[in-house]
Amino acid sequence: MEKHATIYRMVTPNHLCPWGVKALDLLKRNGFKVEDKHLKTKEENKEYKEENGYDETPQIFIEGKHLGGYDDLREHLGLGPDPKEGETYQPVIAVFAVTFCMALATSWAMLGTLSPIRIGELFIAFSMCVLGILKLQDLLSFATGFVQYDLLAQRYVPYSYVYPFVEAGAGVLMIAGVATWLAAPAALIVSTIGAISIVKAVYIEKRDLHCACVGGGSSVPLGFISLTENLMMMAMAIWMLVTN
Repeated sequence: MEKHATIYRMVTPNHLCPWGVKALDLLKRNGFKVEDKHLKTKEENKEYKEENGYDETPQIFIEGKHLGGYDDLREHLGLGPDPKEGETYQPVIAVFAVTFCMALATSWAMLGTLSPIRIGELFIAFSMCVLGILKLQDLLSFATGFVQYDLLAQRYVPYSYVYPFVEAGAGVLMIAGVATWLAAPAALIVSTIGAISIVKAVYIEKRDLHCACVGGGSSVPLGFISLTENLMMMAMAIWMLVTN
């Protein structure tokens, strides 16, 4: 038996409601024949909500009966609401997963084999570069988060603006295997300060903070993952000093 649904969503030349697109997709993928009603201006969208007492669009009707918005549709389909904002390690997991794959691919392309040592070196160096890029996207926002726990940044705020350049720059030099005399000590210094700062803030003072490791404004909890990032940098720096 064919199922019917109607959706009212905002579609203007300058704005396409993302929740409307997602709701329409869900309806179609769940076998509904959809009557897609467009609210073509902001004024029309506002009037529709005011006339019907709705707080938002899209609004969905199933078999002529009002269901509600996008979250209501997900509940109706047994999916539950979309994940809401909150603490998550997803950004860090994404960085490490991709940089590890990059290290595998680079080792294979350069050496024709999966060298564990070279993979480890590249993985840490690539991770440093990517994490540095994320911080450099918004230096001001990163610095605001960083000074909340980094011991050196608290004493000398300009250090928080230098840190991402050191991290990314050291990663680039480590990938190339050049200027080890500069890259390794720089990485060792900043990562050691970072590790001590995290231990003090999280494990001694028991403070509940967000890590600035993937840039300012992130919802990554400051803790084990952040400490691991710094320990990896320390290990890489020491390894390069010893082997070079």
